[in-house]
Amino acid sequence: MMFAADYSTRNKVIDAFQKASETGLNVARIWAFDDGDHRPLQSSPGSCNEEVFKGLDFVIAKARKLGIYMILGLMNDWKDFGGKDKYVEWANQHYHNLNRNIRNLTEDDFFIDSLTKEYYKNHVKAVLTRNNTITRVAYKGDPTILAWELKNEPCCPNDPTGSNLQSIDNKHLPEIGLEGFYWESRQQYNPNSNLDGTDFIANNQIPDIDFATIYLYPEFPSTNKTEAEQLAFVDKWIESHVLDSNAVLEKPIVISEFGKSYKLEGYSLDKRNKYFQKIYDDVYNSARLGGPF
Repeated sequence: MMFAADYSTRNKVIDAFQKASETGLNVARIWAFDDGDHRPLQSSPGSCNEEVFKGLDFVIAKARKLGIYMILGLMNDWKDFGGKDKYVEWANQHYHNLNRNIRNLTEDDFFIDSLTKEYYKNHVKAVLTRNNTITRVAYKGDPTILAWELKNEPCCPNDPTGSNLQSIDNKHLPEIGLEGFYWESRQQYNPNSNLDGTDFIANNQIPDIDFATIYLYPEFPSTNKTEAEQLAFVDKWIESHVLDSNAVLEKPIVISEFGKSYKLEGYSLDKRNKYFQKIYDDVYNSARLGGPF
């Protein structure tokens, strides 16, 4: 979106889509948010940068032309590109204008404060009801858009914003943007058995959520693990989520992100490529056998 909004870098978007299309990629996941950063999509609550929005229009139009479906993320949990911190900052500014002695909201108050939730829902509405300036098709009616991602990597046990999205657009698939962390009943499957503020089962059982997601970086449990230990975690992570998606959720599942960090010692393109092939094989084998991938 940001590259497409700048005519000097738009060719990077065109090249990336062209190469993706040539290799058979038919689904891409991108951000439909940038809150209060450099050249933001949303500079303040409810105020959008038209030039950046036109960049998003261009991305969707290019994808449409090449037959690539899009998953659009609507917000970040992290500070990158604004995230919930920026929503909380905006709410604090509003509250302090009313009463300078009022306490500051914390970042996790985003999930319970009425004003931050209102800001978020307003942004969702602005994106879903956007009329693409190139295709002249409203986002909420564009078949190029496969799904809406409520939030990238939310860390909160319950975020009931999916129903608001479906009240505006019931033609596309909502998903949460979860990494796959379990709550207490299955925390033994989590990296180092930690709890991370989400519940893969309960969150994805919300009726308005159409498919589940997981993220998968083998180094994440511990950078001190051996290659064999990391791959064992990968196998366990995929197996547990496939079983739960199939037997408990009865919904499809997507590995939204996976990769290996080039910054860590021992990285090589050969190791990365073998890891990628392993993930592709697992997804293909699950789908071939009628699994949830």
